[in-house]
Amino acid sequence: MKKYIEKKIIDTSLKAINILEINGNSLDDGPGIRTVVFFKGCPLSCVWCHNPESKSVNQQISFDPQKCISCNDCIKICNENAISRNNQFFIDRKLCQLCFQCVDNCPSEALTPVGKKMKLDDIMIEIKKDLPFFQTSNGGVTFSGGEPTLQMAGLSSLAKKCKDKGIHTLLETCGFFNWDNFQSKILPYMDIIYYDIKILDPIKHEKFCGVDNDLILNNFIKLVKKIEKTEIKILPRIPLIPKITATTENIKSIADFLKKYNITNAQLMEYNPLWLEKNFKIGVTNHYAQKEEMSQWMNQNDIKKLKGFFKNSDHF
Repeated sequence: MKKYIEKKIIDTSLKAINILEINGNSLDDGPGIRTVVFFKGCPLSCVWCHNPESKSVNQQISFDPQKCISCNDCIKICNENAISRNNQFFIDRKLCQLCFQCVDNCPSEALTPVGKKMKLDDIMIEIKKDLPFFQTSNGGVTFSGGEPTLQMAGLSSLAKKCKDKGIHTLLETCGFFNWDNFQSKILPYMDIIYYDIKILDPIKHEKFCGVDNDLILNNFIKLVKKIEKTEIKILPRIPLIPKITATTENIKSIADFLKKYNITNAQLMEYNPLWLEKNFKIGVTNHYAQKEEMSQWMNQNDIKKLKGFFKNSDHF
């Protein structure tokens, strides 16, 4: 486990952050109207990931066949011969050098870049555009991903800049981080933390998320104790994934775990099957995406039953 953590918990320069995208005017990522900064890169590899394009910290190219007009300009311009209609995913990512000439010459925007490096000051320029909305709605900035703490130094500097401007901050995290760095570099600049607890069983967690959950649960316990006498709020979040997390055994075990630490409030996130086509666009094979239950919305009665294990499953 130690070697895996050393490999996966990385950091980047303070000068720039690997960003997936920045979305303003969000009403679904915390209180009020918020700007969501999506960080690129995640130490987990959840088989149901709704944003598979956020897993890699590196830039990628997305191909949308529905937008393609078959002009073949991209095929002609590619010096690496990485693009062909005979390729399973249109682009051979092993050959592609990410020169982005195909993207620049695509008239229909079927080819688009995924992710970019952004300077902290440039990110703040985008955030400050929404200051009037923050002030009128008690909103703020949400750091999401991917996993923001994977770029600990950059996240710390960006969060501090936000707090210096009086902007409310919220972190969405999977909990897979170095605790000492987190409590010194991130925690002082946070108002709310949305903390994902997906699967309590460590073996199943490793099977479906790529790592066991020892570090995640230990960090959660430390965090709950650390913020006990502060104004920082924490909201555990459980994604409801058919036949994986959305089982009576798993939800009840998570509810019992949370009650040990006097936490009865949690958010159960309903499954959304609209992520399936994203894997193809970035050239990823995911056999779980082929399963029948992954293409369906969950039954509302089943969701209601699972929510019954919590005293209050609403947002803060």
